[in-house]
Amino acid sequence: MKSGKYTLGYKTVLRSLRTSKGKLIIISNNCPPLQRSEIEYYAMLAKVGVHHFNGNNVDLGTACGKYYRVSVLSVTDPGDSDIIKTVE
Repeated sequence: MKSGKYTLGYKTVLRSLRTSKGKLIIISNNCPPLQRSEIEYYAMLAKVGVHHFNGNNVDLGTACGKYYRVSVLSVTDPGDSDIIKTVE
């Protein structure tokens, strides 16, 4: 995550989906099922892609360069990467 913008966490991801700012949603594999289904529902309404990260929330937090657990993240601005094209 060198360039671009993203939001971390369940509440901020839902907010980015409701305001249609999110371009891609990444969910860890141990996200609670109720939260997972709600995020997938809002993503379907907003026509946003959802990627299921093949790792737990500790791995996703480490991949973001953070020292805490991240179960859900929303890419709001991809920057100079082509992450949205590669996932779809």
